[in-house]
Amino acid sequence: MSFSDHFPILVVLIPLLVAPLASLFTKGRTAWALALAATWSSFLVSCFLLKDVLANGTVRYYLGGWEPPWGIEYRVDVLGGFVLLIVTAIAALVLTFGRRSIKSEIPERRKSIFYAAFLLCFTGLAGMTITGDAFNVFVFLEISSLSSYALISMGRDRRALNAAFQYLIMGSIGATFILIGIGFLYMMTGTLNMDDLAERLPAVSDTNTIRAGFAFLTVGFGLKLALFPLHLWLPNAYAYAPSAVSAFLAATATKVAIYSLLRFLLGIFGAGFALGAMPLDMILIALGLAAILSASLVAVFQKNVKRMLAYSSVAQIGYIALGIGLASQIGLSAAVLHLFNHAMMKGALFMALGAIAFRIGSSRIEDFAGLGKRMPFTMAAIAIAGLSLIGIPGTAGFVSKWFLVLGTLEQGLWPLAALILFGSFLALIYVGRILESAYFGTPKEGVEVREAPIEMLIPIWILVIANIYFGLHTDFSYGLAERAVMDLLPTAQTTVEVAQ
Repeated sequence: MSFSDHFPILVVLIPLLVAPLASLFTKGRTAWALALAATWSSFLVSCFLLKDVLANGTVRYYLGGWEPPWGIEYRVDVLGGFVLLIVTAIAALVLTFGRRSIKSEIPERRKSIFYAAFLLCFTGLAGMTITGDAFNVFVFLEISSLSSYALISMGRDRRALNAAFQYLIMGSIGATFILIGIGFLYMMTGTLNMDDLAERLPAVSDTNTIRAGFAFLTVGFGLKLALFPLHLWLPNAYAYAPSAVSAFLAATATKVAIYSLLRFLLGIFGAGFALGAMPLDMILIALGLAAILSASLVAVFQKNVKRMLAYSSVAQIGYIALGIGLASQIGLSAAVLHLFNHAMMKGALFMALGAIAFRIGSSRIEDFAGLGKRMPFTMAAIAIAGLSLIGIPGTAGFVSKWFLVLGTLEQGLWPLAALILFGSFLALIYVGRILESAYFGTPKEGVEVREAPIEMLIPIWILVIANIYFGLHTDFSYGLAERAVMDLLPTAQTTVEVAQ
C-alpha cells in the first residue's frame, strides 16, 4: 500500500493530531503556524483525492483493514471530494487571513486554545464529508459542534456568550434528533454502513420506524444547516463570533450539513422515497421560498453588516433547499453548485468584514462611510462578492441562480422563478446599502483609516477572483455538481421502484 492510499485518513488525522499540539504552546504565533501548516496540508491532500476520484472513481479506505460492515469505511466520491475541497480550501485561506485578526480579537492567553478549537472544528467538518459510516457522521458532527460553540464564545462582545449558548441548545437538539434517526435506521437494518443502508432500506421502507427515522434526520440536519424556521441560532452566532470564525463557519458549517442531508436523502433513502413517497419536496420548496423572502427582508433593515450577511446566509440556504425540493437533475445540480458558490461569496465577504473590523473596530453600516476611498481594495472585494451574492452576470452567483431558474421553468413553475428573481432584487437592496455608505457616505473627520494588511487581502482576493472565474468558466464547478448528482441518482432510482 502506497502513502497516497492513506490520504482519506490523513485529511482528518493531520488536524486532529495537531490540535492538542497547538494548545501546548503559550505563544499564539507558534500555534498559528502549526494550524496553518495542518490546514494547507489537508487542502493539498484533498486536491489529490478529488483528482483520484475524477480519474478512477470512488476512493474507499477501511480503518484498520476491517472491511464494512464490521469496520468503519471512509468513502470519497465526487460529491464528497467536492465538498471536502471547499472545507479544506476555506480553512486554509481563513487561517492565512486570520493571524492579525485573531491577534486583535483574542487575548494572548487564549490564542493557543483558539487554534486548537479551530482545528477540531475543521476535523469534524472534514470527517463528516468523507465518512461512509452513519454513526461516524454523528461523532464528527459533535466534534465540530462542540468546538464551534467554544470558538463563537470567544468573541469580544459579551453577547457572544449568549449566541454560543443559544447555538449549543439548538445544536444539541439537532444532534439528538440525528442520533435518534440513525438509531431507527440501525434498528431496522442492523448496519451503519451507508452503502449497506442504501441496499437494505428498500425492503423496510414502508414501515413507520423508517418514516420516523427519516423525519428525525431531516429535522436534525435542518437545525444544523439553519433551514427556515430552524435558523434562529445563526444570526447571533455569525454576528458576535470572532471575524475569522464567522468567515469559516459561514462558508463551511452549513454547507457540510447540507451535504450530509443530501447524502442521507439521495444516497441512503433515495430520491423516490425522500422526495416522492414522503412529501419533503413540497416542504423544502415552501420553506426555501419562505427563507428567501423573509430572511432577505430582515437583512434589508439590519444596521450591523455581519447580522445582515447572516440573514443573507439563511436566504441563500433557502435557494439550496428550493433546488433540492425541485427533485430534478438540474434542480439538484443547481443546489450543489450554489453550495460551492455560496461558500466562496460568504468566505470573501466575512473575511473582508474582518479586515474592516481590524482597521475601524466596527461592522456597523454608518461606520463604513468613506471606506471606498480609504480601504479601496477591501471595499472592492465586498463590492464584487456582493454582486455575486445578488447574482449579477459574470459572477459565480449568477450561474447557480440561472440553473435554479431553469430548473423551475423546466417544471412549469414560473411563479417560483419570479420569486427567485425578487429575492435577488432584495439582495441588491441590502448590498446596495453597504456600497452606498462606503462610496457615497461622508467619512468621520479626524479618523485615519488605512488599507488592510496585504496578508489579509491576498486570501480575500483569491476568493473574489474565484467568484469571477467560476462565473465565466463553469466546466469545473457545474460539471462536478452535475456529475455528483448523477452518481447519487442511480442509488435513488432503486428506492423509487420499491416505493412504487
